[in-house]
Amino acid sequence: MLLAYILLVTAQLVCIRGACDPDYLQTIEWTGGPFEWTEKSVRALFKSSGKYISKNIVAQRAQIYGDYCYLALTRLRPGVPATLAQVSLKSTGSDAILTPFPCWLSQEEKNCKALQSVVDLFCDTQGVLWALDSGVVNTLHTNSTPIRYCPPKVVAFSLKTGKLLKTVDLSGLVTQTSRLQYVACEYPRGNQRPVIYVSDAAARSILVYDVVASRGYRVVLPQVVANGCNRRDILYMALVRKGCGNNYIIFTYLCGKRIFSIRTDYLRTGSANGRIVDLGLKPNKLVILGTDTGSAVFFRYEGKQEIYRWDSNTCFKQENFLVVYKASACFLPTQVMADHNQQRMRVLQSNFPDYVQHTVGCGAVQQIHLMEGTC
Repeated sequence: MLLAYILLVTAQLVCIRGACDPDYLQTIEWTGGPFEWTEKSVRALFKSSGKYISKNIVAQRAQIYGDYCYLALTRLRPGVPATLAQVSLKSTGSDAILTPFPCWLSQEEKNCKALQSVVDLFCDTQGVLWALDSGVVNTLHTNSTPIRYCPPKVVAFSLKTGKLLKTVDLSGLVTQTSRLQYVACEYPRGNQRPVIYVSDAAARSILVYDVVASRGYRVVLPQVVANGCNRRDILYMALVRKGCGNNYIIFTYLCGKRIFSIRTDYLRTGSANGRIVDLGLKPNKLVILGTDTGSAVFFRYEGKQEIYRWDSNTCFKQENFLVVYKASACFLPTQVMADHNQQRMRVLQSNFPDYVQHTVGCGAVQQIHLMEGTC
């Protein structure tokens, strides 16, 4: 009994120490795209050819696994040499350095076997990173229209080994006007077959794909979902796991007046008819930022810096919204993600509005912050 007690106390101390490691509790910050290069000559070649323009690089989406944060560097403008990168969460006392993930070869533009423009990321329960690649670059370039180099796809990487596991071609599930924006993955109860979900704002639909069976379909959402929209802008989507044991997709248009949910097992039947739940009227336009990988959803109102936490087991009402974070002046949060190693939530934020308006100088300032709380 004494030995068992000692082992238990030791395990608890290890957990507490790991969750409070001061080296991993500092703000991580960088400007533009400070990449780690194999050689200085390679960096010089990329700069001279226009393939590397640091101020054109900004991270908007992110996921955490282990001691690293994985970043979606969407190719909004020319000069983004890597569209998927990782950054260490360990404080170095200086600007962070980005490393292409899994390697430089996987980032080549115009090569459809490589990543073209990653717009969202999702880290699943098995340590697999799912990257949604729109295939479209230069979506914010003022001197040209967006260019589609490749069909849209979802690419899966093992975060334990860095190896490519699967590439899912979505070209058979989309239309010419499709705009794919968010991705999520789950393993339905009782099996290890991953199913991915992708929001398509332009088509008012959610794509469902059984990865093992290599089979997918498009579930069209009812018109009421887009009520209040003159143009279908952004279709936010979040996967939550409620206390009842079921998984749900919570979704809403930025322009939409209301927020909705549907059980994922209903989505997997291929039809949403009569199965969508209207969660209620939104107080204002809101931006879904992420979840705690459980039932909590984090969001902010459009243009606002405060982040709210809402437990999806409760009614969608303002009295159930808890302010948990406020970004610094000039910064807007674009992602909230769980850091399981430190047992904390982190926020990715940047001066993205300045980036859009070309007023960032050397580049957008990007930060990964810990939410307030004590170890």
